Amino acid sequence: MKRNLLLIIGLIGMIFPICLRAQEGPKISGFVQGLYQANLDKNGKFKEGDDSSTLRMRRVRVSIDGKLTQSLSYKIQGDFTGTPALVDAYVKYKPCNEFAIQVGQFKTPFSIESPINPVNLEIFDYGESISKLVGYKDVSGVGKLGRDIGVMASGDLFPVEGKDFAIVNYSIGVFNGTGANALDNNNKKDIVGRLNIHPMLRDLTLSGSYYYGQYNVNDTTLGVRNRWSAGAQYNDGDLVIRAEYLSGLTNNMNSQGYYAVAGYNFRLGKDKSQKLMPVLRYEHFAKDTNVANGATSYYTAGINYWPVKSLNFKLDYSLIQPENGSNSHRVVGIISYKF
Repeated sequence: MKRNLLLIIGLIGMIFPICLRAQEGPKISGFVQGLYQANLDKNGKFKEGDDSSTLRMRRVRVSIDGKLTQSLSYKIQGDFTGTPALVDAYVKYKPCNEFAIQVGQFKTPFSIESPINPVNLEIFDYGESISKLVGYKDVSGVGKLGRDIGVMASGDLFPVEGKDFAIVNYSIGVFNGTGANALDNNNKKDIVGRLNIHPMLRDLTLSGSYYYGQYNVNDTTLGVRNRWSAGAQYNDGDLVIRAEYLSGLTNNMNSQGYYAVAGYNFRLGKDKSQKLMPVLRYEHFAKDTNVANGATSYYTAGINYWPVKSLNFKLDYSLIQPENGSNSHRVVGIISYKF
């Protein structure tokens, strides 16, 4: 705990004096999420276990970001839920829209859902496929926070004349492959890339990602850790529809998952500044496709409410339906505040 806290303080201490001379001074922002979760059995009774009905802090994030020059920016983000941990710490050089280079710790460019800030998700958190194949609670046991340490190139190509978007967005990077706040433990590096295409319509995104890597299965064996995803999203600010398929090869285990989510923001209040979104989500995930009847389906219905721009309430109900085993239920309420 002390090591992570000292690392965060040290990085802030190094960058803060530079920020005082920066073109744009440091901006402090963040968000806090408090959550209640009830895990119920097929009869609607609390499951046995300490976490069957619990209140907890899901995330407590504080960020410092700014610009050192017109082309050089930085960000530091820490999480203070339990043991303090470094989430993001990077410097980004962007000489033009077509090319930028980013160095440090940040989200790997994989999947269409992972880049979304968790506060802005339609339901309470990322889905099972994202969690298990994008380095949050990865099936390989490697990685956390969906982040890694590395270097990444990105940019926007083929801008649409008179419109504030480009047809192609690309990101490709080289990473340790061991996740956030971890040194590389082998002499291999992982390559991750994502390509987004907006076919002459800003609100529509077609996305594909690929992850090529290896990880330490044990002290003497390296295992394959390859993934790919393909998805699409339509988001015009009110209507949101997103679907994605993800597949992963982890050593000798094949995993696959897919999901679809849809919601619509109803504008409320005299000035229409409040947003109320009913949302539906379906997901299917198999940790190992070689295991017969080993997949699980998740059916979720929820309400997503923004009374003001900085405050969000979500209430979700999920029916969890394993192919082999009894159904269960999950109820989650989460409050998020951005500053």
